[in-house]
Amino acid sequence: MSEGARLLKCFGAAVQGIDAIIVTIEVSVVKKGYQFTMVGLPDAAVKESRERVSTVLLQCGFKLPHSKVVINMAPADVRKEGSAYDLPLAVGWLAGCGLIECDSPGSYVMMGELSLDGTLMPVRGALPMAIAARAAGFKGIILPEANASEAAVVNNLEVYGMRNLSEVLDLLCGRGSVEPLRVDTRAEFERAQAVFDLDFADVKGQDNVKRAFEVACAGGHNIILVGPPGSGKSMMSKRLPGIMPPLTLREALETTKIHSVAGKLRHGSRLLTHRPFRAPHHTISPVALVGGGTNPCPGEISLAHNGILFLDEFPEFPRTVLEVMRQPLEDRRISVSRARYAIDYPASFMLVASMNPCPCGYYNHPTRRCTCAPGAVQKYMGKISGPLLDRIDIQVEIQPVPFEKLSGMEAGESSEDIRQRVVRARAVQQARFAAEPQVNCNAQMTPRLLEKYARPDAEAMRVLKHAMHKYDMSARAYDRILKVARTIADLDGATEIGCGHMAEAVNYRMLDRSTWGAENASVPFS
Repeated sequence: MSEGARLLKCFGAAVQGIDAIIVTIEVSVVKKGYQFTMVGLPDAAVKESRERVSTVLLQCGFKLPHSKVVINMAPADVRKEGSAYDLPLAVGWLAGCGLIECDSPGSYVMMGELSLDGTLMPVRGALPMAIAARAAGFKGIILPEANASEAAVVNNLEVYGMRNLSEVLDLLCGRGSVEPLRVDTRAEFERAQAVFDLDFADVKGQDNVKRAFEVACAGGHNIILVGPPGSGKSMMSKRLPGIMPPLTLREALETTKIHSVAGKLRHGSRLLTHRPFRAPHHTISPVALVGGGTNPCPGEISLAHNGILFLDEFPEFPRTVLEVMRQPLEDRRISVSRARYAIDYPASFMLVASMNPCPCGYYNHPTRRCTCAPGAVQKYMGKISGPLLDRIDIQVEIQPVPFEKLSGMEAGESSEDIRQRVVRARAVQQARFAAEPQVNCNAQMTPRLLEKYARPDAEAMRVLKHAMHKYDMSARAYDRILKVARTIADLDGATEIGCGHMAEAVNYRMLDRSTWGAENASVPFS
């Protein structure tokens, strides 16, 4: 290197999808000349950091010398986005100019946005950054104080939560005695208990719908409720988190990573300990649902990963929005490809949808007359495509609760009681699929696993064959009926799918029947 030139390396991280890669920030300072150049595909926010960082350094009492500064951010073919590179750029600039003496900036990954008084502002994606730092063999990671708890769930890595630039410089230069934040991840996870304000004990009647929800949660099946206004569709759906099985530690880490990248974690939070419940409004756009955008971000289907995506007023969603879910419902992943990037996001969610049976809402109502024009029911249902409806395992028609039950004082079965049965059924499935790391529940079974674990007895097969011919169901419906029947058998503690299990599973394909929506409503299969 020529006389009077200094080269220093710091390290940051760039988030790609829900993972992160290490970014090397090389700072070259030559005393002769006056120029500032930043290369390595920085976006506008990163380029603006020059003015922000120089102002912060002046506020902290540093006088930057006149020199030629070249900053390279490698790998140079990965676009660097956002303001979180302020901290490593400031440290590299100071060390490159010889204004601080520190031997260890290369031992840490550093990320954080600087305000003009030197305060460190929170960043997105702290958890995947910490995971990448540990995988790359770094000693530790330095982050804003608000992100430290989130990153500290990664073991075998020193995590420092700093309030301002001065504290970071004291650590790097060996001044002070800052201790890394330590979290016993497993103990924290096992100690955390999700508390739910809504309970199924408050629901009067609707035993058949509660049973359908129990089956759906036990096997991770998609479910749709069809019924008139005020029958309790939304009210019961919002109580679903209370009967879902608890997250495993692996699921909690994966779910937390997604919410971290999306900036949805509360400051100071650690692991998510309950399954997400996402309920977007029907005016949502396709990009907001599946993810992507100018600055790539997970969409609602990824934020609902390992949890529930609730779509109320299902037919009111634009068809273009609903149709983008067809592939993720099968693959449980979403691939977002744009001109500048291609990203995969996980999207293994349980779809819960609710809708009215017709525009006026009272088709097939026991006491009120439907005022819709002829053909309106079929047209309204036609807003949901056949391929999408075919991917919904459980389809339930719900009727209003009679006054006698509504005014009764008897409480319904509690969410905790239902949840215990769901947890027992999931435990059976976890033992069954112990050798299948990508399969957690019956809804995720592949054709090979269906053949192995969901073979009905002769009488049950006769019931299924009769239903397939009578209602002209698809091959996909065949597979999904078998999956639901397997879940019902698990709830019943049965090793084999019997006739009763199969009949109940067939009854849950209410919208597959060609007679539904015609002048006369269909009757349950028996």
